[in-house]
Amino acid sequence: MTLTLRIFSRHQEVDAHAWDQLLALGGDATPFLRHAYLAALHDSGSATADTGWGIVFFTVWEGETMEAACAVYLKNHSYGEYVFDWAWANAYADHGLAYYPKALVAVPFTPVPGARLLARTPEARNVLVQALVAWCGEQELSSLHLLFLSDPDVDACRAAGLMLRNTVQFHWHNQAPPAAGTPPGPAQPPRSYADFDDFLASLTQEKRKKIRQERRKVAEAGVSFRWSRGTGIAPDDWDFFYRCYARTYREHGNAPYLTRDFFRRMEQKMPENWLLFVAEKDGVAIASSLIAISPHPAPAAGTKDPESAPQAGGGGVAYGRYWGALERVDCLHFEACYYQPIAWCIAHGFVRFEGGAQGEHKMARALMPVATTSAHWLARPDFSDAVERFLEREGEGIAHYMEHLDARSPFRHGGGH
Repeated sequence: MTLTLRIFSRHQEVDAHAWDQLLALGGDATPFLRHAYLAALHDSGSATADTGWGIVFFTVWEGETMEAACAVYLKNHSYGEYVFDWAWANAYADHGLAYYPKALVAVPFTPVPGARLLARTPEARNVLVQALVAWCGEQELSSLHLLFLSDPDVDACRAAGLMLRNTVQFHWHNQAPPAAGTPPGPAQPPRSYADFDDFLASLTQEKRKKIRQERRKVAEAGVSFRWSRGTGIAPDDWDFFYRCYARTYREHGNAPYLTRDFFRRMEQKMPENWLLFVAEKDGVAIASSLIAISPHPAPAAGTKDPESAPQAGGGGVAYGRYWGALERVDCLHFEACYYQPIAWCIAHGFVRFEGGAQGEHKMARALMPVATTSAHWLARPDFSDAVERFLEREGEGIAHYMEHLDARSPFRHGGGH
């Protein structure tokens, strides 16, 4: 097999169908690496060179077939990444060295694990990683960072000698414990929750009581919810959502990362990947949360014809993404961002709800800790050695932290998740 590298500086130069077909081949595809999503980030002005996100597309070819590809961002800051390297940048500055620009393989503003190095074969993925490292050296960049990687991506980065780093997220799984009275014996096949009460029954009394109290506060405040999905989300609801989203950012002293035009493009190009909850009080909308969804099971790794993958039944994944409110109601955030999406996932057979980066408080809502992995390469051997020693210590701390979290499971004994 003879593989060649082609580099493009504009998303218009990359065939959208070929890119999305490559994405669909793996078992870790998410909506956030679709060509339309990356194009919308750029064309809406949300992630461009002017905002510190200059993009380059690496593609590996055999003849006229795209065998591997990834999006690489040239960053002059570390905002919007969720794997923090500010201390590394400060160390460079303390020694009079430039840390920026650096190279980043990630989805802007999106801490969702999944495929980053799209490839038909492990060999093509390995070639892609090696090309990335070589290019960063040629461009005299300080470093290369690949964030929230799939397992095949991690394997390729490990084989290329990159340093690995773990962080922790919190995910809810639609997997109920065995029914009470189930006799011991061979492992029972997992079952989904029947409804939200069935889910609550799997929790300890303390956590079950807390969730019911939080939900009761919202209901007693006169707040009700409605949801809409895909093309059923009305233009006025998109407008209302953005008002909430932008206001919440500005209340924290920041401009929103994403422009209104970005969500307009989502409405037009990727409506099937969005689910909107709107909170109403006295018939007036007061808050909203926008959830991304992968509505259908991804084909298994190695599938050669992604378009023939099953398109019906359960197995979808939901991703908590954006929220905002125009009025303060106690516990409204928990209801809009956790309980409503979890109840919806149960009702629609979705297998997982990912709550996003950080947030130990999510465990009280039965989102359990999950390790995520990033990979890093630094051009200077002296800094690389220092960071490697740091990551060894940090990794030990993360392992102990995960053990500590697991010991605080909100599930009844034997319930798991």
